[in-house]
Amino acid sequence: MNTSFMRPSLNKQLAVTLLTLGLSMSLPISALAVSPKPSLSLSPNTSFNSTKALAERGAAEAQFELALMYDEEEDYVQSAKWYKKAADQGHILAQYNLGVAYEIGEGVKEDKAQAFKWYLKAAEQGDADAQVQVGYMYDEGEVVPQDHVKAAEWYLKSANQGDAVAQYNLGVAYETGEGVKQDIARAFNWYKQSAEQDDVDAQYELGRLYLNGEGVRQNTAKAKEWFSAACDNGNEKGCEELQDLD
Repeated sequence: MNTSFMRPSLNKQLAVTLLTLGLSMSLPISALAVSPKPSLSLSPNTSFNSTKALAERGAAEAQFELALMYDEEEDYVQSAKWYKKAADQGHILAQYNLGVAYEIGEGVKEDKAQAFKWYLKAAEQGDADAQVQVGYMYDEGEVVPQDHVKAAEWYLKSANQGDAVAQYNLGVAYETGEGVKQDIARAFNWYKQSAEQDDVDAQYELGRLYLNGEGVRQNTAKAKEWFSAACDNGNEKGCEELQDLD
């Protein structure tokens, strides 16, 4: 077995909003999967100037929207500036995006400690993407003392909200006994939830557990099914296992 924790990908989050004279509605869209940054989608009546005017008056949602607009223009210094203003007011998505900016050095000097600080603020408000980032940083001991127990706690919070990476990493934790009591059956259950969301690594691990009868009754047909899914999604090990079984 060569199972390791998966690093969450670093993409900013988008909120589709309607801005009307200081009144805003926000629908968060998670963006942990590897993909280009999402395009900004605003009300047709929302202009850059009106958003900026609201932002300058201190409206946190407008500040966040303005940061997204600057991101679209690849003006990352300005986007980080406005994420910071919104984050300081407790805007959860701005806190997460500011964490990403600090982690990759986009518009600000790269600073893992600042990244962790802002991820943690968003995580404590319930953001699933931030929770898995915090969990991973605890697992790897990035700018915080390595703590597998805390890592597993944060993965669980995120996994319970349906985050596929957190579900996979929690599966790894239960399989290896890092931060939790080893429990292969629970590992299987978390891998399965992640695999059903098309996480390719989880699909491979699920196939392996079915093949070996670990945490679940041995089932070669099911193993082939999940190895095939992993292979179709580009997992070479899944393709190799599938070939060996044919």
